Amino acid sequence: MKNLPPKHQQIITLHAPFICQVVQLSQQPDNGAALEPILKQAEASGWHALVRAIRQITGGQRNPSALGNLDEEDRVIAEAIMRGLQDPTTLPDPDARPEPTLAAPGLAGMIQAAANGNVEALTLISNMAEQMSRAGGPMARLAGIIRPLINGERDADKLCRGMNEQTRQLTLDILSELGRNQPH
Repeated sequence: MKNLPPKHQQIITLHAPFICQVVQLSQQPDNGAALEPILKQAEASGWHALVRAIRQITGGQRNPSALGNLDEEDRVIAEAIMRGLQDPTTLPDPDARPEPTLAAPGLAGMIQAAANGNVEALTLISNMAEQMSRAGGPMARLAGIIRPLINGERDADKLCRGMNEQTRQLTLDILSELGRNQPH
């Protein structure tokens, strides 16, 4: 993973448990039965194109053409699965945590895509916000501003009210990224 761009490393780290689980289950003799619930759950989360690609990959297709027209995030995940099937030593650590300094661009990109009507991005960020809410504390506070950000709220004072310094800084970084991505 060291040779990948930081954004791709962040995507792989964020989805490491899923990547590892797909690789592990697809290598078991009854892989279809074991893997199917995981793929159904991914489809329910809006990852239809990624699941199609994973089915091709786990069905034996190892050519990058199996990736079809995936968006960047899905392509990075699919490529990590493909590499993991070919060489398990390339699999990410499923317990690793994403680098906080790289979180702002990714979150801002998903927020912007969701605000522009991208259903997959909205589903993904909604699922992330739900997980953050369950985590409680500062993560729950961050989850609480996702919907306002999607709806266009950009008032830092309003968004950062009640946050600790680390969560406040992440929110400011997200706002900065969103500002950078706005058409002039």
